[in-house]
Amino acid sequence: MGNVYTHGHHESVLRSHSWRTAENSAAYLLPHLRPGMAVLDVGAGPGTITADLARLVEPGRMTALEATEAALGITRKAFEGLDFDVEFVVGDVHALELPDDAYDVVHAHQVLQHVADPVQALREMRRVCKPGGIVAVRDSDYHGFVWYPEMPALTEWMELYQRMARANGGEPDAGRRLLSWARAAGFEQVEATTSTWAFTEPEGRAFWGDMWADRVLKSAMADQARTSGVPEETLEAISAAWKTWRDQPDGWISILHGELICTA
Repeated sequence: MGNVYTHGHHESVLRSHSWRTAENSAAYLLPHLRPGMAVLDVGAGPGTITADLARLVEPGRMTALEATEAALGITRKAFEGLDFDVEFVVGDVHALELPDDAYDVVHAHQVLQHVADPVQALREMRRVCKPGGIVAVRDSDYHGFVWYPEMPALTEWMELYQRMARANGGEPDAGRRLLSWARAAGFEQVEATTSTWAFTEPEGRAFWGDMWADRVLKSAMADQARTSGVPEETLEAISAAWKTWRDQPDGWISILHGELICTA
């Protein structure tokens, strides 16, 4: 979608993204959905949120958009065996090859932090949204992550992720910028809120800690870090720190998100 996707599509990344549902990742949008709506999901990823949205607007029309055919193939798997009216489209959110005023809802979860020009992306999302329809976006804010206990290697993880994401043209602290981007894109009626994911129980810590312990060694971000000169022992130390954090009985992490309901 205009630049390099920092996370890539390694199993450890898909493990994280497939955990996402409309309930845990788009709760701010759900009160606005109605049966029969036409919905565009930008950056559908593994399709778990997309399929939930399709279920909520049935018998409406769902369009799932991804930047590449390979990524869209991952989305398609979420719809195997499901009988929904869904269209799969490869496209660039900066220049959507979709008609004006086509959708009641245009949704993007964790997309704007990765694109080259989030304001232009929002302009395009507004263009394809019907007048009075909704553009809904939610993005994490990495410097808004808070974890305990604090560990030097996890601080290093944050610094590493910030460097890698910015080198790819992204904005890892997107959550706090969403409102300013929406205003710059021309939206006048905007409802801005925040919400968090929190992993505080052993099962949640195991999910998050194991996932990042793998991602920091095996994902596209890990390959990028090595290419940029980060020593292997640094990556291994960060991976080990995530496992140490996972095993702390008082460990927890809170992951901040910004979210917007923009009326087109």
